[in-house]
Amino acid sequence: MANILNSLSKVARGDVVLSVRDIKKTFVEGGQPLHILRGGGFDLHRGEIIALVGQSGSGKSTLLQCVGLLDRPTSGSILISGAAVQKMDDEMRTRLRRQKIGFVYQRHNLLSDFTALENVMLPMLANNMDDASATARAQKLLRAASVAHRASHLPGEMSGGEQQRTAVARALANGPEILLADEPTGSLDPAHASAVFDLLLELVRKNKMAMLFVTHDMKLAARADRTITITDGVVH
Repeated sequence: MANILNSLSKVARGDVVLSVRDIKKTFVEGGQPLHILRGGGFDLHRGEIIALVGQSGSGKSTLLQCVGLLDRPTSGSILISGAAVQKMDDEMRTRLRRQKIGFVYQRHNLLSDFTALENVMLPMLANNMDDASATARAQKLLRAASVAHRASHLPGEMSGGEQQRTAVARALANGPEILLADEPTGSLDPAHASAVFDLLLELVRKNKMAMLFVTHDMKLAARADRTITITDGVVH
């Protein structure tokens, strides 16, 4: 088990990078069980973009939290690059998340006291990259996201679209194989939302990543390679 992370290698285009089977998640509220996820699953392949849709409260964000290793399902299996994450302790899950997964949230979640450049550098520094290399890569990612001119600016000095573009750059900091996005354009006006989503698709395709994104916008869902749905807690 100790060597399981070190043995994970980059998978070839088209191979399964995320596999979910019979996933269930139950919370307890007021002493009563609340069954959010009730089973089902899917495979996500390298280079593939999947839209996750369903009614509000259906469990979309809960599923993303589980596959992103920020929460544990009550039962079921999740494999990332062939490794069974349910067998990992918290330290191993954290290492795997840093190495393999990038996140984009509905709100940018940038640290307000850090510049755009520093926000993008932080995941790399947490992953033990040296300052010079992290700076160079962060500058490259900000250029790719068309916000290099905001590198020295704090989030409060940037527009909503610029903040979300910086958040996209941050999500790519450690070269993830899987990008998870939870309503990534939900807090933006239509013009900025379209531009940010175009950027996401461009960078995911260019870097041959896989992306699973939650959306209520069926026009955005239609741009994915395929769509999966949560209905009555079942993923299908």
